[in-house]
Amino acid sequence: MNLEGLPLLTVLIVLPLVGAVVLWALPAGLRERVRTVAVVVTVLELVVGLAALTAFDTAAAATHQLTETHPWIPAIGASYAVGVDGVGLLLVLLSVLLTPLVVLASDRTTAGSADRLRHYLALVLVLEAFMVAVFAARDVFLFYVLFEAMLIPVYFLIGVFGGVQRRYAAVKFLVFSLAGGLIMLVAVIALYLQGPGGPEGFLTTRLTGLEMPVLTERLLFLAFFLAFAIKAPMWPVHTWLPDAAQNATAGTSTLLVGVLDKVGTFGMLTLCLPLFPDASRWAAPVIIVLAVVSVLYGALLAIGQQDLMRLIAYTSVSHFGFIVLGIFAFTSVSVQGSALYMVNHGLSTAALFLTAGFLVSRHGSQRIADYGGLQKVTPVLAGTFLVAGLSALSLPGLSTFVSEFLVLVGTYARSGPAAVVAVIGVVLAALYVLIAYQRVFTGPVRPELAATPDLSGRERWVVAPLIALMVVFGFYPAPMVDLVREPSQGTLQQVGVDDVAPTQGLLVGTGTDDEGSTT
Repeated sequence: MNLEGLPLLTVLIVLPLVGAVVLWALPAGLRERVRTVAVVVTVLELVVGLAALTAFDTAAAATHQLTETHPWIPAIGASYAVGVDGVGLLLVLLSVLLTPLVVLASDRTTAGSADRLRHYLALVLVLEAFMVAVFAARDVFLFYVLFEAMLIPVYFLIGVFGGVQRRYAAVKFLVFSLAGGLIMLVAVIALYLQGPGGPEGFLTTRLTGLEMPVLTERLLFLAFFLAFAIKAPMWPVHTWLPDAAQNATAGTSTLLVGVLDKVGTFGMLTLCLPLFPDASRWAAPVIIVLAVVSVLYGALLAIGQQDLMRLIAYTSVSHFGFIVLGIFAFTSVSVQGSALYMVNHGLSTAALFLTAGFLVSRHGSQRIADYGGLQKVTPVLAGTFLVAGLSALSLPGLSTFVSEFLVLVGTYARSGPAAVVAVIGVVLAALYVLIAYQRVFTGPVRPELAATPDLSGRERWVVAPLIALMVVFGFYPAPMVDLVREPSQGTLQQVGVDDVAPTQGLLVGTGTDDEGSTT
């Protein structure tokens, strides 16, 4: 099928928005069908996403493809410019994959009534459109607008449909995100003033490679990085995430942590490094330390959690530390690992949140202490949670292992101590996953849990694709590696650092003497 010339990215952005309008406009007599309508829209979106993958030339994954550029606000230099390289395409595909699963997992218990479910699913579709758009944006001003626009549906998804402390969690999320976003806005304007200006002055291609005073570049880098670190989230600006995950629905947490938070690490990789290469090299040592702290801090806090959703949130703080570590280690292997980690973490975290959500919907409690022995009663649910947890701890044979291995090996080539300390996070991951599984699913069956139903057919359709992808990409990650290899190498060239192969970092003491023989 010839897809050349079709505005596939625009279709991916517009289709969910049209679906949201349809849901809000449904007459009262059809509102019992809201989930069916939402599933149809999101499955169509997935089909268009696969069409975009078909049209993408993997051999040129470092270049932006499926591009469109149209004047938007010429007076200030803003354009509607979209396009994806290999990394952006993977994150777009992650977005269009997880959204139909979240929609399928949602029912009346998610929102409270059929009418409230209509509003919930409409907001999910709006969020999907913004997620796709932000990963495709090639105009810095457009990126900023989408970066902030995503806050609106998430605020209502948490504040209206969340748990007991939903308003507190929603406001905290909004305050943190707005603070980072406003700082970023100042930097966006200052960056434009450093550039050539004109009607397309915000295009990333025109802002890359600018000559700036050292102090100016460092301040702009710090402003962008802070906004992305809050979104990621990294220690110590992560504190909004556990509250949001604890009080949001499982579907909202899936999109928030599985996809939306990747905007932070995606921004570091595709904006911070190319736009501010000298400042990126200057800040890298401190950022690596913060990343390692995030790895250990998130893992340690996860071990001590009593709330299942907070536990998953803290595991993500640890995982995002690995992603940032790989980005700022500045080796092609570590950057490839970070790009893959963004996708694979989305798969494993989505499986954890959705499975935990199915469990909580049966008994209404998120407290780990309220469960026990469920593997005898709900073996499919227990097995799904275990596989998702093993993926989170990077068990060989599951997709996250490949990502984490590349990050650690690539980092070791650049900074051995950072990689060695980060390995402790792998050990801690085994503790927080297996201890949680033991407390919830093993041991004697609590009497009040004896009649707990196992996963239904619909729920199995939700988790089956995630488990399948984790296994497939665990044994055969080549398709994703092919998409991120060239973008990773291109980013390092823009930053101006020499790549360090892992073998060079591992073969300590290898060299040549004056006569040319190996020593």
